[in-house]
Amino acid sequence: MNPIEPGFRPLFELEIEVLPPDSLGTSAGVETRVVPFTRGSFSGPELSGTLLPGGTDWQDILPDGSLEIRARYLLETRAGERIEVRSEGVRTGRPEVLAQLARGVLLPASAYYFRTAIRLRTPAPGLARLNHVLAISVGERGPTSVRLSVFELL
Repeated sequence: MNPIEPGFRPLFELEIEVLPPDSLGTSAGVETRVVPFTRGSFSGPELSGTLLPGGTDWQDILPDGSLEIRARYLLETRAGERIEVRSEGVRTGRPEVLAQLARGVLLPASAYYFRTAIRLRTPAPGLARLNHVLAISVGERGPTSVRLSVFELL
């Protein structure tokens, strides 16, 4: 039996403006933070629009500086259709790179590993296929923003 090798198709590029993290404290060596999303925009071959305020990124900072990420937020297309985004992933890298990111240093995405698995949900009939898509993103962290390149897993 030959395995099927998955492919990827670009869905959209997403730019998210974020507020400073709010720490909930540390337990068993893991610090939990909440990062509020303020606004943003997305654009792709079939979809474009804005990120609605109110989304959040819950982060667990592991003892080695790596992050486990869980985010939930809403996108709204230019046509007014809403898309819920649920995302879970990791950001990790060499200790010196993670220390620079923690200080807010802007580094190229190639300097660290920032990936998320994404599920989309929408009631919009014209976008219903998104309800059955598994997507991945490659992320890049800036001092006050996050940029995600989102790809549909084929």
